[in-house]
Amino acid sequence: MEGMTTSDSPRSSEPAPEPVPEAVLAAIESHLSGREKMRDRLHDEARQLRRNAQRAMTALHAGRVAPTALAEIRSELDRLVLAARGADPHDVSVIDPALQEAVEALLLGRVMEGGAWPGPAELGVDPEPYVYALGDLVGEVRRLTLQSLSNGDLPKAESRLALMEALQVALFRLEAPRSVLTLKPKQDTARALVERTRGEITVARLLAQARLPPQLGGSA
Repeated sequence: MEGMTTSDSPRSSEPAPEPVPEAVLAAIESHLSGREKMRDRLHDEARQLRRNAQRAMTALHAGRVAPTALAEIRSELDRLVLAARGADPHDVSVIDPALQEAVEALLLGRVMEGGAWPGPAELGVDPEPYVYALGDLVGEVRRLTLQSLSNGDLPKAESRLALMEALQVALFRLEAPRSVLTLKPKQDTARALVERTRGEITVARLLAQARLPPQLGGSA
């Protein structure tokens, strides 16, 4: 019609089309809800595992941890890794600190018990948390070294220092860009702890030599 403006045009009685079908929105809601529940589960299990690992390491240093405690940590670690396989890749990072603590506790137990060390594959974890655990293990072994020194067991302290040095060598052998592995802080800390411990053992060795009785020359 002549003179009819756009605002004067008759409106259609048809309903506005749905840009996103209801079925699609419902599926998205279900997906997001599932992710939220899985993330909460991973967070809770990871927090419990981390606490148990920290308690186990404290008990190990006190000489009162039971083998069953480490076995339970291993079981919790396995369950957490298995649960993470069904999670969205974006949510898996929430368990990384717990994996690291658990591996550290298990390796510390192996240090004190002796025997071959398990690798990442044997523990069911990726190499990244395993490497971070190795970095932090240097500090735990230093604590054992200082305990040996305070008990007057210089040979044991020297053996612990040798282990710290071996861990340092292993850490410095590994190279990766920061976007893959933030390793330099662990390397720097390990080097500082090794140097400090080496100096303390040198002082202890000199003091021990100074307390030795004089050696008699010649033979009877």
